[in-house]
Amino acid sequence: MKKRIIQFALILFLGPIIAYLLLIILVQPSNDRDWSTDQAVLASAEIKDNLVSIKNVRNFSYASTTSYTPAYYDKTYDINKLKKVWYVVEPFSGYVGAAHTLLSFEFENEQFVSISVEIRKEKGESFSAFKGLMRQYELMYVIADERDVIKLRSNYRKDLVYVYPVSADKEKAQALFLDMVQRAHDLNEQPEFYNTLTSTCTTNIVRHVNKITPERVAFNFDILFPVNSDRLALESGLIETELTLEEARKKFLINEKAEKYANDPRFSVKIRQ
Repeated sequence: MKKRIIQFALILFLGPIIAYLLLIILVQPSNDRDWSTDQAVLASAEIKDNLVSIKNVRNFSYASTTSYTPAYYDKTYDINKLKKVWYVVEPFSGYVGAAHTLLSFEFENEQFVSISVEIRKEKGESFSAFKGLMRQYELMYVIADERDVIKLRSNYRKDLVYVYPVSADKEKAQALFLDMVQRAHDLNEQPEFYNTLTSTCTTNIVRHVNKITPERVAFNFDILFPVNSDRLALESGLIETELTLEEARKKFLINEKAEKYANDPRFSVKIRQ
């Protein structure tokens, strides 16, 4: 009887582990699926000296979160004209600890481009943290116009959106941009799975930062529950401000301005004023 109990306990313990190992072996990432329209097109890039030519910068126009007009453009960025990096935090309403994070890059002449690490949804899919552990979503780097990714979150999802200036010298800002663009490009040929713990929007940003400056961001649970990742960034000296967290959140909340200047061609500049 005791032996049977031990065998049963081993099955209960080892069964899920074996199943997960089989899942890792048998299920492979792919770029060939019936993708949701807003994530059907991957960005690609060509990097030559100081010029970064990006194809398929997303620039959708939204009527609602589910009604939009697809649009893309190609653009070449001169990294010598990169002025600043911005850290964007979107806390999710109704989900404790959850948030989306992304980076925006500001170039001279009021040019902005965002890079957002996301799950790549198939048609009809929505996010599930559990499914994100089970190799059910591919990983996607959305390279987009701020009038797309910021307004989608502030004006249509109605989530709070904070846009923080990042403290980084020009050389490291350039390296960060190049590293993220290269990763976006590589996903065209080498698809990867999203993972709720190890490969998310925030963990990937941290990985890029630490690749450029080793151990710049130490592990913290605010990385896994990024609603307070701005606190971690502030305490780590990554946000360019002398304000307290409460003061910074008040100053860098952009929702009211995003609504006011929704159709302004200088949207990105106005939300930062």
